[in-house]
Amino acid sequence: MMIASRNYWPIAAAAIAAVSAMIIFPIVYDEYSLLQLTIYAILSILALSLAFIWGYGGILSFGHAVFFGLGAYTYAIAAMNLGETTIALVLSMIIPALFAAALGYFLFYGRISDVYLGAITLTVTLIFFNLASSTAGPQYRIGDVPLGGFNGIPSIPSLNVPGFPDWTLSTSQFFSLSVTALTLVYIGLRLLISSDFGRIVVAIRENEVRAELLGYDARKYKLATFVLGGAIAGLAGCLFANWGGFASPAVFALGQSVQIIIWVVVGGVGTLAGPVIGCVLIQWLTNSLASLNTVNNNLILGGILVVVVLVLPQGIVPAIARFLRSRLPARQPGAAPVSMESANSEVRA
Repeated sequence: MMIASRNYWPIAAAAIAAVSAMIIFPIVYDEYSLLQLTIYAILSILALSLAFIWGYGGILSFGHAVFFGLGAYTYAIAAMNLGETTIALVLSMIIPALFAAALGYFLFYGRISDVYLGAITLTVTLIFFNLASSTAGPQYRIGDVPLGGFNGIPSIPSLNVPGFPDWTLSTSQFFSLSVTALTLVYIGLRLLISSDFGRIVVAIRENEVRAELLGYDARKYKLATFVLGGAIAGLAGCLFANWGGFASPAVFALGQSVQIIIWVVVGGVGTLAGPVIGCVLIQWLTNSLASLNTVNNNLILGGILVVVVLVLPQGIVPAIARFLRSRLPARQPGAAPVSMESANSEVRA
């Protein structure tokens, strides 16, 4: 029972925090502040998508924004053509997942090394950025939706209650939906990592050759991890398009991919809570300083990354966990030894 509680207390804590936020925040904050909190939840979903494929799958995608952008554009085009957003929401995850499957198949089954994998994913997102930016003419449309080039796609319909196109979500309802989605993604990934599939993925990250000698097809597991990460990033893109009612080529920009990497590095690679904390802290800091109009956002992000890498190379959450473990009282002589499974569960928490 002790091991079970150590394994599942983060899930219970996440659920309690989410329910509390959905009840208290709409009462305490006005509509504008609630919108700002909503974007933190949406971008945290995006951070979790890379945290999973990089921190646990060992796959560093330098162009992870491509799945985020595909989710945003897919939702915008589908919702405006169909007039109902439920199918558009589902497509915003399916299309990025299918693209991740096609790209990942050539990357992993082609035995592309990590260095070239990063370069290829970076190139892909730059290609999508240029393609989306080159669609300014009236001839560039999908169905009834003009792509708009640099101007993007404005007036994107808000999510509606399934089956009721005229019943769109209010600001507080959209906040609750975003927090619920973040919580479900977090809990789902924790459970997946604790499953046999997750253990195999981590084993492949640690030593791919050894895992294959044990009979596991590393390419298949890495592809599945990549596809799931793409689908989660697509969901974040869909919610982002809803949040702003707008999708532009900026969602494919290199700066967006760099931001995701910085969130994960600052929070802690190999954790799930870390990237969420890193995302919220960095977004809050950059927004606060940018409002002063005295410091460039890119300069802020670069400075944060340098400081964290030099001072906390493992990230905020692992550093805090290491500090707390150092403060625990030493085991008394004759006490029962801590099992390996128990120790591992403490680290994963």
